[in-house]
Amino acid sequence: MIWTRVFTAGMAGLVVVVAAAAHAQPVDPMLGTWKLDPAKSTSTFRSGTTVVEAAGSGIKTTVDLVSGEGTPYHFTWSAKYDGRDNPVRGVSPYGPGVHTIALTRVNARTAKIVTRLDGKVAITQTLVVSGDGRTRTVTTTRKDAKAQTIETTSVYEKQ
Repeated sequence: MIWTRVFTAGMAGLVVVVAAAAHAQPVDPMLGTWKLDPAKSTSTFRSGTTVVEAAGSGIKTTVDLVSGEGTPYHFTWSAKYDGRDNPVRGVSPYGPGVHTIALTRVNARTAKIVTRLDGKVAITQTLVVSGDGRTRTVTTTRKDAKAQTIETTSVYEKQ
């Protein structure tokens, strides 16, 4: 009889653990503090740090960059992976005007960002976290003042 109680209690505990694991959300690989590696990047930034935090069912991103000329930029945004526009607050390197960010998930380690300036698409970015989770590569495509397409790659290391 004692074995029946022990077995029943053990099975009940196992059911609780399995149910909790089934409902657990996987950790978003985009989360963390990421530091720019200028030597591995083709962007013109001298330094940069991006902090990505969980925020409800989405993320909050805080970006600090320093241009090659030494100009500092600080901006933040929060978004879900739903493709809807969300406001950008602060000063970004992509010019004055009202910026929005639309975030979508491509797969478990890849996300896309569309940045709009005054309602028009200004920048597209693809963010890919490496399989080991230690590197994030951001490919940025935008137009310059002469409407020429510029593509840069920024490599970030997880801190």
